[in-house]
Amino acid sequence: MSEIIKGKVSIDRRLCKGCGICVALCPKKILLIDEDSKAYVTEREECIGCRQCEFHCPDFAILMVGEDGQL
Repeated sequence: MSEIIKGKVSIDRRLCKGCGICVALCPKKILLIDEDSKAYVTEREECIGCRQCEFHCPDFAILMVGEDGQL
């Protein structure tokens, strides 16, 4: 299920294939892979919004949603 949280990184678990690119690129190390081989965010408040995870996700499973609800 897709989870959209304004102002933070959002991961659509239906699209995530668990490649780990986002985990490797996150400068704050807040992304991990769970037991279902899907990426998830551990500490949303630590996200700095750099969008490296979003820009490099080959499955387009990651979105950064602004405070105003805009992508």
